[in-house]
Amino acid sequence: MFKLKHTPFHERTSKLSVPQNWRRWAGHIVLGSYDLHLDREYWAIRDGVAMIDVSPLMKYMIAGPDAARLLHKMTPRDVKKMAVGQVGYTGWCDDEGKLLDDGTISRLGENLFRLTSAEPSLRWLSMNAVGMDVTITEVTEQVAALSLQGPKSRTVLNLVCDKTLDKLKYFRVMQNKLAGKPVTISRTGYTGDLGYEIWMDAGDALHVWDALMAAGHDYGIVPCGILAMDMARVEAGLFMIDVDYTAANHAWIEGQKSSPLEMGLDWAVALDKPGYFVGRRALEREHREGSAWKLMGFEVDWEGMEALFAPVGLPPQVPAMAVRGSLPLMHEGKQVGYASTSTWSPVLKKYIALVHVQRPYYAPGTRLSLEVTVEHKRLHAPGKVVKLPFYEPEWKKK
Repeated sequence: MFKLKHTPFHERTSKLSVPQNWRRWAGHIVLGSYDLHLDREYWAIRDGVAMIDVSPLMKYMIAGPDAARLLHKMTPRDVKKMAVGQVGYTGWCDDEGKLLDDGTISRLGENLFRLTSAEPSLRWLSMNAVGMDVTITEVTEQVAALSLQGPKSRTVLNLVCDKTLDKLKYFRVMQNKLAGKPVTISRTGYTGDLGYEIWMDAGDALHVWDALMAAGHDYGIVPCGILAMDMARVEAGLFMIDVDYTAANHAWIEGQKSSPLEMGLDWAVALDKPGYFVGRRALEREHREGSAWKLMGFEVDWEGMEALFAPVGLPPQVPAMAVRGSLPLMHEGKQVGYASTSTWSPVLKKYIALVHVQRPYYAPGTRLSLEVTVEHKRLHAPGKVVKLPFYEPEWKKK
């Protein structure tokens, strides 16, 4: 019972990885990378088509006359306004307005929704559903999921799907058949590029994998691990639980908790929607008074990095993958925040970071400095606070 689980694609993925570089994800083992370096996988996301196994996502089917009412109560999104076929990204909070988790809501029917989450959410769903006419079913193990990301992802999908993907809009979902197997395809992803997520019965997983690999061969399709996806999601300004924020029910102290407004999710908090939702009063108060912290982007000045490394005779040293670690953020010798994930951006040719900054230093354009290590010495590289995302190609929503 304590053994890590395999995803439905393990028979394929395990044979394709050269370094056998495995990572834990929600009780499963998934590949960190397929190659000894991340270049090929990263550039498949940005220039071609990458296929990522995202099956460990927690998945729940919520059905019944009160399905919309439950999600409307549990999340700050205005779920009742969602049309059938629409997908909504959301976080959800405790009564103090602090994030418990985040994920997507897909409205598959008038009274049928699919919710994804990073952490197990069945208990929280059930607690909020007391007295409602709704059925909640966890389908994490029954539903396999693939993320097909990159500028050529639509072209490859159109080769194997019965219905064209040309008219599927951003954050919409459709029923389809892929190589004869029933699938649900959403125009979503975790890379900030053109991309789709394909949801299928776990028993059809290998058939769908093989069909996509065959169709994508002429387009240079590349199986991609979570390490290259990590670099892409930072460029896209997308945060990760247990890395960029701590779930409120896992935090040891108040200072470890974050609200959706602090995490930059103002657009996903509908304070004008009717009725109660969990955390509403706390979020209304924070909206009035302003947030003490904000998640922002930070761009390091390359010339400033060069000036730090030049005295030891080295060019700037940048990480070869995203660094999930806290780095102090300074203003005139005083710490005013920290980076939670930092990475070299190959497409932007910049050293960037997701940073948590105290008021008033989170205004875009504010000059701060980020800790870097130069030959075992802790120094500070200058840079500026910027809005997220760092990178958003024009074809992402077209």
